[in-house]
Amino acid sequence: MAVLTLRAEGSASADDVWLRYVTPARWPSWSPQIRAVHVAEDRITQGTRGEIVSLFGITAAFAVESVDEERRQWVWRVRLGPVRLRLHHAVMTRPGGSATTLRIEGPAVALAAYAGPARWALGRLLRE
Repeated sequence: MAVLTLRAEGSASADDVWLRYVTPARWPSWSPQIRAVHVAEDRITQGTRGEIVSLFGITAAFAVESVDEERRQWVWRVRLGPVRLRLHHAVMTRPGGSATTLRIEGPAVALAAYAGPARWALGRLLRE
């Protein structure tokens, strides 16, 4: 198991970034590798389960482990076949905008493949 931590800063407010994170219908607007999200809830909570459809039509199952609205942090697991990832997200207020961290746990090969698209998505997430 390997761990990768990514950080990004941008001009969007922490409240806006958090809302983009906790609203699955918004994920495709800032995460270009996601084409669609199939989930029953409008907003993620602990226990939310669903599927992500990638840009290439590949479907991955997910389950949200925890959501801390006050601290603007959430953790979820994503499964694509035999590959399992655990992702920890946090949003912080910064002068002139916000920042986010993403810590991913999983197989080193999967983290290496996901790092580029994840960096791109975080940059888009933090834009106004």
